[in-house]
Amino acid sequence: MEHKHIYDKDGKQICCTQEEKINVTADDKLLHEEGKDALPLVSEITKERHSKNDGHFHGTRFKEELDHDHSHEHSDDDGHNHDVGDQSNFQLFLPSIISLVLLLTALTFDHVIPQNWFSGWVRIAWYAIAYLPVGLPVLKEAFVSVTKGGIFSEFLLMSIATIGAFAIGEYPEGVAVMLFYSVGEVFQTLAVTRAKSNIKTLLDQRPDEVTILDNNSAKIIKAADAQIGNIIQLKPGEKLGLDGELISESASFNTSALTGESKPDTKQKGEVVYAGMINLNTVSQVKVTTDYSDSKLSKILELVQNATAQKAPTELFIRKFAKIYTPIVVGLAVLITVVPYLFVDVYIFSDWLYRALVFLVISCPCALVISIPLGYFGGIGAASKNGILFKGSNFLDLLGNIENVVMDKTGTMTEGVFKVQEVHIKPDFEEAKILQMINALESKSSHPVATAVHTFVGPIDASIIFENAEEISGHGLKAHVNGKELLVGNFKLLDKFNIKYDLDPNSIVYTVIAIAYNKKFVGYLTIADSIKEDAQATIDALKKMGVKTTMLSGDKDTVVQFVAKTLGIENAFGGLLPEDKVNKVKEIKAQNETVAFVGDGVNDAPVVALSDVGIAMGGLGSDATIETADIVIQDDMPSKIPMAINIGKQTKKIVWQNISLAFVVKAAVLILGAGGLATMWEAVFADVGVALLAILNAVRIQKMKF
Repeated sequence: MEHKHIYDKDGKQICCTQEEKINVTADDKLLHEEGKDALPLVSEITKERHSKNDGHFHGTRFKEELDHDHSHEHSDDDGHNHDVGDQSNFQLFLPSIISLVLLLTALTFDHVIPQNWFSGWVRIAWYAIAYLPVGLPVLKEAFVSVTKGGIFSEFLLMSIATIGAFAIGEYPEGVAVMLFYSVGEVFQTLAVTRAKSNIKTLLDQRPDEVTILDNNSAKIIKAADAQIGNIIQLKPGEKLGLDGELISESASFNTSALTGESKPDTKQKGEVVYAGMINLNTVSQVKVTTDYSDSKLSKILELVQNATAQKAPTELFIRKFAKIYTPIVVGLAVLITVVPYLFVDVYIFSDWLYRALVFLVISCPCALVISIPLGYFGGIGAASKNGILFKGSNFLDLLGNIENVVMDKTGTMTEGVFKVQEVHIKPDFEEAKILQMINALESKSSHPVATAVHTFVGPIDASIIFENAEEISGHGLKAHVNGKELLVGNFKLLDKFNIKYDLDPNSIVYTVIAIAYNKKFVGYLTIADSIKEDAQATIDALKKMGVKTTMLSGDKDTVVQFVAKTLGIENAFGGLLPEDKVNKVKEIKAQNETVAFVGDGVNDAPVVALSDVGIAMGGLGSDATIETADIVIQDDMPSKIPMAINIGKQTKKIVWQNISLAFVVKAAVLILGAGGLATMWEAVFADVGVALLAILNAVRIQKMKF
């Protein structure tokens, strides 16, 4: 089968590279150890949005489902080692162990216990045999890479350097360089495997089996075999395997697998419950409403594990840099070898070739190639552990630099659960009849206000028939009933239809539902919402970070100002239409400042699209939210906003620590190597040693508490 390279949007080849090799090896290892459930299924949306040549590494499961559409298969000539997934950790290290034993034995014969027979071709053969276990795989990758056009790969650089070392008689160093390079690659593979496994463990909390009721008798089946409509019986302490509808009267659940919070969440009959939730008290029954592979948890898992396809600017910069940097270093190595011939009195070819080979080993960008993506992956995993979903590592970078957080009020800083406080209906109208009409009309809206009215009034009167019912954005509802016009909304709605009223709306602090019937002002209801318990801590934390806060809301301005003043939000604007919110965000961006908008991710789509980062609150209940927002906070807690910013800042800090470490050490040793002051041993440290230090630094973020 003819191979075609895969390139990203910047023209960087991402197949047949060390990064792809390590990712594939890590995925294969996970599949071998934990089965297919170790990696997420690929949703139809992902299949539609991605292709095998789109410039992203999608993971092994993606290759199986998208590229092949059947079980795990690869061609024999695709340039990858497909047996590695069947190896244990010991087997992964086995070639390095064999090489190390042979190398140490040879060094003993050379320097500790000299042997007369250990010379000439015997000595060369011994070192060659020590080289082969670790060198052959790299030589093979280099050959495949060159034949497919990838000339300046890490594999070729290491091959040239080590073979060159043999050519000038530096056999121990040639073996040592390849040995440490191979050990470093195994450690990198294990680090990536662990990062992916940690995220899988965090999120994929579904049980393998579920208990369903079949003719009133309990029957245990595989969760993947459960059908929509099956009734799951859930005992206390058991995890729910699929999304469904609670058909018991009520039940309490631990939702930590989905939200990062273990605070019990009580659900009532008819409410939606999700895979991964743990039943806390009585035996409950749940009717399955979603296939196993389409559950909320599956989508979240897929979202997180595929998040690294969206590269951060830092990663893209390193890729562009490496594209230029590597061939320049190879050119310099050639010049180091030949140019001194023109300028030095005593030119010894082997000495200058050795310096050039040291130069090549140092130039390998291993520390940057793996540790930087691993740092971002760790940040995404740390956020997921706390119920925050990043759709790409680029949003970690953006959020870490955010200067303004602009937020909606209802459902973001307030509970979004309204309650009717007062009813003021003019004596000319029959209150009960008016309330029934309002209740029936509001039932056509999904706004929280409609829920408050329904809770207050009670069952809907089905005998009330509306004509031409419509929702007027930012104003309210309009319809005809009994041939007369009914308006229910804010006072701007009444102004729009020239309805006269005898009060000042600004004198009422609470949210007001104004009512007009048959072109006459009927009265109003007042509705109040409560501030979330962690809202104050959220604003305090953002201020401490130096982040400016602004509240934009379509709610009444007096209510918005009251909430803003209570919480200490710097700027607040109420009574805004969707286009007004867009204009306010444009004003902030006009000052060349970055903006994160926090809302529901759907109704505020224009503002989300305009902002640098769109954050959706309460994404647990909405597939649309997961698709729309850049970041999803799953449990409605605004305190996760500063937490997400902190994770972004810490991730970026670690990434730049790794970049600085790699560049400083490499630059120092490159200069020493060119001047003949650094040996292969220093070169190995500058390459593999720095890579391992960077990887250890990158995995730190998975251990941090936020």
